[in-house]
Amino acid sequence: MFRALQLILRKKGGALGPAASPGFVNGFSSAPNSQRLAGKVAVITGAASGIGKATAAEFVRNGARVIIADVQDDLGRAVAAELGPDAACYTRCDVTDEAQVAAAVDLAVGLHGRLDVMFNNAGVFGDVTPTTLGSIDLDDFDRVMAVNARGVLAGVKHAARVMLPRRSGSIICTASTTSLLGGILPPAYTVSKAAVVGLVRAVAAEVARSGVRVNAISPHAIPTPLSMAAVAQLFPERSVEEHRRIVEKDYNEMVGPVLEEDDVARAALYLASDEAKYVNGHNLLVDGGYTVSKAPNITAAPGQ
Repeated sequence: MFRALQLILRKKGGALGPAASPGFVNGFSSAPNSQRLAGKVAVITGAASGIGKATAAEFVRNGARVIIADVQDDLGRAVAAELGPDAACYTRCDVTDEAQVAAAVDLAVGLHGRLDVMFNNAGVFGDVTPTTLGSIDLDDFDRVMAVNARGVLAGVKHAARVMLPRRSGSIICTASTTSLLGGILPPAYTVSKAAVVGLVRAVAAEVARSGVRVNAISPHAIPTPLSMAAVAQLFPERSVEEHRRIVEKDYNEMVGPVLEEDDVARAALYLASDEAKYVNGHNLLVDGGYTVSKAPNITAAPGQ
Protein backbone atom coordinates (compact mmCIF):
# COMPACT_ATOMS: atom_id res chain seq x y z
CA MET A 1 0.00 0.00 0.00
CA PHE A 2 2.79 2.40 0.91
CA ARG A 3 4.60 1.57 -2.34
CA ALA A 4 1.41 2.26 -4.31
CA LEU A 5 1.02 5.62 -2.60
CA GLN A 6 4.63 6.51 -3.48
CA LEU A 7 3.97 5.67 -7.14
CA ILE A 8 0.81 7.80 -7.17
CA LEU A 9 2.62 10.77 -5.65
CA ARG A 10 5.51 10.32 -8.07
CA LYS A 11 3.12 10.27 -11.00
CA LYS A 12 1.33 13.40 -9.79
CA GLY A 13 4.65 15.19 -9.41
CA GLY A 14 5.56 14.36 -12.99
CA ALA A 15 8.84 13.06 -14.31
CA LEU A 16 10.63 16.16 -13.08
CA GLY A 17 8.78 16.44 -9.74
CA PRO A 18 10.67 16.30 -6.42
CA ALA A 19 10.20 12.54 -6.01
CA ALA A 20 11.91 11.93 -9.33
CA SER A 21 14.50 14.68 -9.24
CA PRO A 22 18.15 14.01 -8.52
CA GLY A 23 19.13 15.09 -5.02
CA PHE A 24 15.67 14.49 -3.55
CA VAL A 25 14.50 11.64 -1.33
CA ASN A 26 10.73 11.33 -0.83
CA GLY A 27 10.33 14.95 -1.85
CA PHE A 28 12.97 16.32 0.54
CA SER A 29 16.39 17.56 -0.52
CA SER A 30 19.29 15.27 0.30
CA ALA A 31 21.94 17.62 -1.08
CA PRO A 32 24.49 18.95 1.44
CA ASN A 33 24.01 22.52 0.12
CA SER A 34 20.32 22.41 -0.69
CA GLN A 35 19.69 26.14 -0.06
CA ARG A 36 16.65 25.39 2.05
CA LEU A 37 16.89 28.88 3.58
CA ALA A 38 17.75 30.77 0.39
CA GLY A 39 16.91 34.45 0.79
CA LYS A 40 16.06 34.15 4.48
CA VAL A 41 17.52 36.26 7.29
CA ALA A 42 18.15 34.85 10.76
CA VAL A 43 19.19 36.13 14.18
CA ILE A 44 20.84 33.53 16.41
CA THR A 45 21.57 34.35 20.04
CA GLY A 46 24.44 32.54 21.68
CA ALA A 47 25.92 31.92 18.23
CA ALA A 48 29.59 32.45 19.05
CA SER A 49 30.08 28.85 20.18
CA GLY A 50 28.41 25.50 20.65
CA ILE A 51 24.98 24.81 19.18
CA GLY A 52 24.53 28.42 18.08
CA LYS A 53 27.78 28.44 16.10
CA ALA A 54 26.95 25.11 14.43
CA THR A 55 23.49 26.39 13.54
CA ALA A 56 24.84 29.62 12.09
CA ALA A 57 27.11 27.61 9.80
CA GLU A 58 24.27 25.28 8.82
CA PHE A 59 21.96 28.20 8.03
CA VAL A 60 24.61 29.90 5.90
CA ARG A 61 25.29 26.66 4.01
CA ASN A 62 21.60 26.64 3.20
CA GLY A 63 21.50 30.17 1.83
CA ALA A 64 20.59 32.30 4.86
CA ARG A 65 22.19 35.51 6.03
CA VAL A 66 22.83 35.41 9.77
CA ILE A 67 23.23 37.87 12.62
CA ILE A 68 25.58 36.35 15.23
CA ALA A 69 24.30 37.72 18.55
CA ASP A 70 26.38 36.97 21.64
CA VAL A 71 28.40 38.43 24.50
CA GLN A 72 31.63 36.63 23.52
CA ASP A 73 32.94 39.40 21.31
CA ASP A 74 36.17 37.84 20.04
CA LEU A 75 34.55 34.47 19.32
CA GLY A 76 31.51 36.09 17.73
CA ARG A 77 33.58 38.22 15.39
CA ALA A 78 35.68 35.18 14.48
CA VAL A 79 32.58 33.15 13.60
CA ALA A 80 31.22 35.98 11.45
CA ALA A 81 34.56 36.34 9.67
CA GLU A 82 34.71 32.60 9.06
CA LEU A 83 31.24 32.57 7.54
CA GLY A 84 32.01 35.60 5.37
CA PRO A 85 30.88 39.25 5.35
CA ASP A 86 28.16 38.61 2.79
CA ALA A 87 26.65 35.85 4.93
CA ALA A 88 27.11 36.91 8.55
CA CYS A 89 27.82 39.76 10.90
CA TYR A 90 28.33 39.96 14.65
CA THR A 91 26.54 42.11 17.19
CA ARG A 92 26.93 42.15 20.94
CA CYS A 93 23.71 41.03 22.59
CA ASP A 94 23.19 40.34 26.27
CA VAL A 95 19.73 38.74 26.26
CA THR A 96 19.07 39.87 29.84
CA ASP A 97 18.88 43.41 28.41
CA GLU A 98 15.71 43.67 26.33
CA ALA A 99 17.02 46.73 24.49
CA GLN A 100 19.98 44.72 23.16
CA VAL A 101 17.65 41.94 21.95
CA ALA A 102 15.48 44.52 20.21
CA ALA A 103 18.59 46.07 18.65
CA ALA A 104 19.73 42.71 17.24
CA VAL A 105 16.34 42.23 15.60
CA ASP A 106 16.38 45.79 14.27
CA LEU A 107 19.89 45.25 12.90
CA ALA A 108 18.67 42.31 10.82
CA VAL A 109 15.82 44.38 9.43
CA GLY A 110 18.06 47.38 8.85
CA LEU A 111 20.69 45.39 6.98
CA HIS A 112 18.45 43.03 5.03
CA GLY A 113 14.96 44.48 5.17
CA ARG A 114 13.43 41.47 6.94
CA LEU A 115 13.69 38.84 9.65
CA ASP A 116 12.60 35.31 8.78
CA VAL A 117 14.10 33.23 11.59
CA MET A 118 14.80 34.00 15.24
CA PHE A 119 16.72 31.30 17.09
CA ASN A 120 16.67 32.07 20.82
CA ASN A 121 19.56 29.86 21.77
CA ALA A 122 21.59 31.74 24.38
CA GLY A 123 21.63 30.00 27.74
CA VAL A 124 23.56 29.36 30.95
CA PHE A 125 23.70 26.49 33.41
CA GLY A 126 24.37 28.48 36.56
CA ASP A 127 25.81 26.68 39.56
CA VAL A 128 25.38 22.94 39.00
CA THR A 129 27.11 21.89 42.23
CA PRO A 130 24.76 19.44 44.00
CA THR A 131 22.98 21.06 46.92
CA THR A 132 19.97 20.42 49.12
CA LEU A 133 16.65 22.10 48.50
CA GLY A 134 17.08 24.16 51.63
CA SER A 135 20.41 25.50 50.38
CA ILE A 136 19.32 26.70 46.94
CA ASP A 137 20.86 30.05 46.02
CA LEU A 138 17.98 32.23 44.83
CA ASP A 139 20.37 34.78 43.36
CA ASP A 140 21.78 32.05 41.11
CA PHE A 141 18.21 31.01 40.27
CA ASP A 142 17.39 34.58 39.23
CA ARG A 143 20.50 34.81 37.05
CA VAL A 144 19.67 31.58 35.22
CA MET A 145 16.05 32.56 34.72
CA ALA A 146 17.07 36.00 33.42
CA VAL A 147 19.01 34.42 30.56
CA ASN A 148 17.19 31.15 29.87
CA ALA A 149 13.58 32.24 30.35
CA ARG A 150 13.28 36.03 30.33
CA GLY A 151 15.91 36.33 27.58
CA VAL A 152 14.00 33.88 25.41
CA LEU A 153 10.76 35.76 26.02
CA ALA A 154 12.48 38.99 24.91
CA GLY A 155 13.59 37.24 21.71
CA VAL A 156 10.12 35.90 21.01
CA LYS A 157 8.57 39.30 21.70
CA HIS A 158 10.82 41.29 19.39
CA ALA A 159 10.89 38.69 16.63
CA ALA A 160 7.10 38.71 16.65
CA ARG A 161 7.15 42.52 16.54
CA VAL A 162 8.67 42.45 13.05
CA MET A 163 7.36 39.10 11.80
CA LEU A 164 3.66 39.50 12.53
CA PRO A 165 3.15 42.47 10.19
CA ARG A 166 4.79 40.46 7.39
CA ARG A 167 2.62 37.43 8.33
CA SER A 168 5.60 35.11 8.07
CA GLY A 169 8.46 33.80 10.18
CA SER A 170 9.85 31.00 12.32
CA ILE A 171 10.82 31.50 15.96
CA ILE A 172 12.87 28.70 17.54
CA CYS A 173 13.81 28.41 21.21
CA THR A 174 16.39 26.13 22.77
CA ALA A 175 14.93 24.15 25.64
CA SER A 176 16.35 20.87 27.00
CA THR A 177 15.44 17.34 28.01
CA THR A 178 15.38 18.79 31.52
CA SER A 179 12.12 20.44 30.45
CA LEU A 180 10.60 16.94 30.68
CA LEU A 181 12.66 15.12 33.32
CA GLY A 182 13.70 16.17 36.79
CA GLY A 183 16.86 15.13 38.53
CA ILE A 184 19.25 15.69 35.62
CA LEU A 185 20.41 19.18 36.63
CA PRO A 186 19.61 21.55 39.52
CA PRO A 187 16.20 23.28 39.80
CA ALA A 188 17.28 26.63 38.32
CA TYR A 189 18.22 25.17 34.94
CA THR A 190 15.37 22.65 34.94
CA VAL A 191 12.74 25.28 35.73
CA SER A 192 14.15 27.70 33.16
CA LYS A 193 13.96 25.15 30.35
CA ALA A 194 10.46 24.04 31.35
CA ALA A 195 9.53 27.72 31.14
CA VAL A 196 10.81 27.84 27.55
CA VAL A 197 8.51 25.00 26.52
CA GLY A 198 5.65 26.63 28.41
CA LEU A 199 6.28 29.91 26.59
CA VAL A 200 6.21 28.20 23.20
CA ARG A 201 2.87 26.61 24.02
CA ALA A 202 1.51 29.86 25.45
CA VAL A 203 2.14 31.95 22.33
CA ALA A 204 1.95 29.43 19.46
CA ALA A 205 -1.75 29.91 18.77
CA GLU A 206 -1.55 33.70 18.91
CA VAL A 207 1.32 33.99 16.42
CA ALA A 208 -0.17 31.32 14.17
CA ARG A 209 -3.07 33.65 13.42
CA SER A 210 -0.51 35.91 11.73
CA GLY A 211 1.31 33.15 9.87
CA VAL A 212 4.24 32.90 12.29
CA ARG A 213 5.45 29.68 13.90
CA VAL A 214 7.17 29.20 17.27
CA ASN A 215 8.77 25.93 18.33
CA ALA A 216 11.28 24.57 20.81
CA ILE A 217 14.20 22.19 20.42
CA SER A 218 15.18 20.03 23.38
CA PRO A 219 18.65 18.52 23.00
CA HIS A 220 20.19 16.13 25.47
CA ALA A 221 23.79 16.30 26.67
CA ILE A 222 26.33 17.52 24.09
CA PRO A 223 30.00 18.33 24.82
CA THR A 224 29.70 22.05 24.09
CA PRO A 225 32.04 24.45 25.93
CA LEU A 226 29.13 25.35 28.23
CA SER A 227 28.24 21.77 29.17
CA MET A 228 31.87 20.73 29.54
CA ALA A 229 32.35 23.57 32.03
CA ALA A 230 29.29 22.37 33.93
CA VAL A 231 30.60 18.79 34.07
CA ALA A 232 33.94 20.12 35.29
CA GLN A 233 32.05 21.70 38.19
CA LEU A 234 30.50 18.36 39.04
CA PHE A 235 33.66 16.28 38.63
CA PRO A 236 36.64 18.59 39.23
CA GLU A 237 38.94 15.65 39.89
CA ARG A 238 38.33 14.11 36.44
CA SER A 239 40.29 14.84 33.26
CA VAL A 240 38.93 16.65 30.20
CA GLU A 241 38.79 13.31 28.36
CA GLU A 242 36.73 11.82 31.19
CA HIS A 243 34.40 14.83 31.15
CA ARG A 244 33.79 14.29 27.43
CA ARG A 245 33.10 10.59 27.97
CA ILE A 246 30.60 11.42 30.72
CA VAL A 247 28.70 13.79 28.41
CA GLU A 248 28.84 11.64 25.28
CA LYS A 249 28.25 8.23 26.85
CA ASP A 250 27.13 8.27 30.48
CA TYR A 251 24.48 10.97 29.99
CA ASN A 252 23.14 9.56 26.75
CA GLU A 253 21.04 6.57 25.79
CA MET A 254 21.97 5.48 22.28
CA VAL A 255 24.79 3.03 21.67
CA GLY A 256 26.93 3.91 18.67
CA PRO A 257 26.01 7.39 17.42
CA VAL A 258 27.17 10.35 19.48
CA LEU A 259 24.93 13.41 19.81
CA GLU A 260 26.69 16.40 18.26
CA GLU A 261 26.04 20.11 17.81
CA ASP A 262 25.37 19.56 14.11
CA ASP A 263 22.46 17.25 14.96
CA VAL A 264 20.72 20.10 16.76
CA ALA A 265 21.67 22.53 13.99
CA ARG A 266 19.94 20.31 11.44
CA ALA A 267 16.85 20.14 13.64
CA ALA A 268 16.84 23.94 13.77
CA LEU A 269 17.28 24.04 10.00
CA TYR A 270 14.15 21.93 9.58
CA LEU A 271 12.07 24.14 11.88
CA ALA A 272 13.39 27.27 10.16
CA SER A 273 12.64 25.99 6.66
CA ASP A 274 9.42 25.92 4.70
CA GLU A 275 9.43 22.13 5.10
CA ALA A 276 8.09 22.77 8.60
CA LYS A 277 5.45 25.25 7.42
CA TYR A 278 2.71 23.61 9.51
CA VAL A 279 4.79 22.71 12.57
CA ASN A 280 3.87 25.08 15.39
CA GLY A 281 3.92 24.87 19.18
CA HIS A 282 6.11 21.77 19.06
CA ASN A 283 8.98 20.69 21.32
CA LEU A 284 11.36 18.76 19.06
CA LEU A 285 13.41 16.30 21.13
CA VAL A 286 16.92 15.50 19.97
CA ASP A 287 17.81 12.99 22.65
CA GLY A 288 18.16 9.51 21.14
CA GLY A 289 15.13 8.35 23.10
CA TYR A 290 16.47 9.37 26.51
CA THR A 291 13.16 10.82 27.68
CA VAL A 292 11.00 7.98 26.35
CA SER A 293 11.68 5.60 29.20
CA LYS A 294 14.28 5.53 31.93
CA ALA A 295 14.30 1.91 33.02
CA PRO A 296 16.67 0.86 35.81
CA ASN A 297 19.98 -0.50 34.58
CA ILE A 298 19.58 -4.01 36.03
CA THR A 299 21.52 -6.87 34.47
CA ALA A 300 20.42 -9.69 36.78
CA ALA A 301 17.48 -10.47 39.01
CA PRO A 302 17.99 -10.17 42.79
CA GLY A 303 19.69 -13.21 44.21
CA GLN A 304 21.22 -14.34 40.90
